[in-house]
Amino acid sequence: MDQDIPVAERLQPITKGKEEPRRGAIVSAIALVAFMGVGAAWFLNRPAESPRGTASTVTPTENLLGHLPYEEAPLAELEPVSADGQIKLRRAAAERFRAMVAAAQQEGVVLIPLSGFRSKQDQDYLFFEVKEQRAQRARERALVSAPPGYSEHHTGYAIDIGDGTRPQTHLKETFEDTPAFRWLGKNAARFSFELSFPRNNPQGVSYEPWHWRFVGDRHSLQTFYKARQLTLRDQP
Repeated sequence: MDQDIPVAERLQPITKGKEEPRRGAIVSAIALVAFMGVGAAWFLNRPAESPRGTASTVTPTENLLGHLPYEEAPLAELEPVSADGQIKLRRAAAERFRAMVAAAQQEGVVLIPLSGFRSKQDQDYLFFEVKEQRAQRARERALVSAPPGYSEHHTGYAIDIGDGTRPQTHLKETFEDTPAFRWLGKNAARFSFELSFPRNNPQGVSYEPWHWRFVGDRHSLQTFYKARQLTLRDQP
C-alpha cells in the first residue's frame, strides 16, 4: 500500500509535528542570548551619570577685563597697619604684615604701606573718574586698575607696599630696583605674602611690583585661588 502514497509524502518524517516547536524554541533562545549580550555591552559602556544634585559641567567664573570679582571685607574684621590708622587689612593679614615690617626693619629695610582695603566706592573713583581724567578707554584703564567689584583690595588681603627710603618709586615699576622689593622677593613668602601681578601674568594685568596679597589662612587662599581654577572668559 505504501506504493500508492506519493514519494514526497512517504519521505516526510513521522515526527514532523513535534520537531517544528523545538526548532522555534531554539531560534527564540538564540535571539534571547543575543539580546542579553547587546544589553550587557550597553550597560558596561554607558556614559557615567553625574551624582544627584551635582552639575555635570563647571561654569567658568565671570571676569571683567581680566579681573575677577571679589566681595568687600567686613569692616569689623579690619585692623590698621599704618601710623595714622587709615590703611587697613583683615586681622590675620595685618598681623603678618606688621611682623614682616619689623623683620625688614631689623635688616635696615623700610617697608611702608601705601594702600590696603578699598571699598567699591573708592574703586569706583579710581577706575571711572581717573579714566575720564586721563582720557583712557576702559580696557586701557583696566591694565592698571580694576573696575569696582573686581579689585583684590576689596578683600582686605591685598596691600601696596613702598620703600620708605625711595618715595619716588612708589606705585611705579622702578620699585623693583629698591632694597624693599629685593627683600620682599626673598622673604615675603615667610609671612605668607605673594606678588599678585608679576610680569606676563595670566590675567593680562600690568606688572605691579608693589602689589602683594596675603594667602596665609584658608579663607585668603580660597579667595584668590578657587576662582583661578576655572577658565577666565575675557569680556569686551
